[in-house]
Amino acid sequence: MSTPKITDSHCHLDFPDFEGRLGEVIANAADAGVARMVTICTKMANLPQVQPIAENHAPVFFAAATHPMSVASEPMVSVEELVALAAHPKFVGIGETGLDYHYTADSRDVQIESLLLHIEAARQTGLPLIIHSRDADDDMARILTEEHSKGAFDCVMHCFSSGPELAKAALDLGFYLSMSGIAAFPRSKEVREIFAAAPVDRILVETDAPYLAPPPYRGKRNEPAFTVHTAKVGAELYGLSYEDFAAQTEANFERLFAKAAAYEVPA
Repeated sequence: MSTPKITDSHCHLDFPDFEGRLGEVIANAADAGVARMVTICTKMANLPQVQPIAENHAPVFFAAATHPMSVASEPMVSVEELVALAAHPKFVGIGETGLDYHYTADSRDVQIESLLLHIEAARQTGLPLIIHSRDADDDMARILTEEHSKGAFDCVMHCFSSGPELAKAALDLGFYLSMSGIAAFPRSKEVREIFAAAPVDRILVETDAPYLAPPPYRGKRNEPAFTVHTAKVGAELYGLSYEDFAAQTEANFERLFAKAAAYEVPA
C-alpha cells in the first residue's frame, strides 16, 4: 500500500541545523510521505539563502516576511518588495509575520506596523498570510478582524498554541489553524481540545523544523519527515484513519496554498 501524502506547511530549511544535510532531510521526508514542504524566510536579508533551496529541490516551496521578533532590528519590509517576490513561481505565502509579546513586547508598535504591511501584501498578491502569534491574543484577534473587514485575505495561524478566543476569531474569518509538534506534547491538552473543536477542513500540519519535534523525537532536532507523528495525533483527535486525515489536510493545504497546488515542475 502506498504511503499517504502530506505536506509540511511550515519549516526552516535554511537554518544551520540542516547545513550539509538538505538532500538527506528532503529524502527522509519523501520516504515518510511528506511530499511537499514550505520553507519560511524570517528575514528578508536571508532570501539569498532561502530562495535557492526552493529552486533546487522540487518538493520545496518558500514564503518570506520579517518575523515579529526581528522587526526592531531589521529594515522595514515594503508591500512592493513582497508583491514583487510573488512573481516567483515557488513563492507561495506572505510570512511568517505577526506579533510576539513573549520575548519582544517592547517592540509592539513596530510589530503592528510590520504586520499591517504584510496583510496588505497578502491582499494584493492573493497569497495566504502566515501568522506567528505568541502572548498577543487580544491584539491579534482585533487586528485580523478589523483588517479583514477592510479587505479580505487568506491566512493560516502557524504553529497554533494560543487560546480558544483567538482560534474562534481566526476560524470565524475563514482562516486555518496549523498543528505543530506542540499538539502532540503530553501536556498540551488545551491545545488539542482547541483543534478537536475546529472544523477538520481548516487544519494544516507542520513541523516548524528544526524546532518543536513531536514525540518520540521531542528534544531532538525536528525535520519535515516528523510531520507524520503530528498528523497521527491529529487523526486520533478527529477519529479518522491516518489515510483520511492526511487526505483532508492535503485538500486543506491545496485550497489555501493554491499556487503551490497549481505548480508544475518545469519539463
